[in-house]
Amino acid sequence: MGSQTIKIGAMEIRYLVDGAQRGGLGLFELKVPAGAHVPPPHSHSRNEECVYVLEGVLRYSVDGETRDLKQGDWMSTPRGSVHHFSNPGAATARALVMLTPDIGEQYFRDVGALVGAGGPPDRTKLMEVMARYGLVLAPPGPVPNEPPRPGPDPGAAAAGVRA
Repeated sequence: MGSQTIKIGAMEIRYLVDGAQRGGLGLFELKVPAGAHVPPPHSHSRNEECVYVLEGVLRYSVDGETRDLKQGDWMSTPRGSVHHFSNPGAATARALVMLTPDIGEQYFRDVGALVGAGGPPDRTKLMEVMARYGLVLAPPGPVPNEPPRPGPDPGAAAAGVRA
């Protein structure tokens, strides 16, 4: 474990520190393709998250506050806060993501297996995987202060839950 790239649809994750085994900090590199709107709005019941942008632009939303983060910008997500991100830019965005305590590399492998199985991911199975790791999908509906998401979405397969 640790340095292999995990693909979830068009999104890529490469774990640098997997803290799940000891309940510590996790750190991974995230690549989000241009135009992707993933993941769906969700919260973490057990973790806090911080995103630090290395290149490109990530539109990051936490509890209705939405910011376009560029190189050197960061935003944190307190435990229980509804959040999601997208890439409104023309190039792939790259960021470091820290989770404390970490949910672990295996979560992303489990979601990647569901998304990579072909066809739209099974929402019930996705919710089961998310629940196992302390993630909760936000109720459907518009997200406050977020521009409408245009379709089709190159990252929709990774989200798997958008209508």
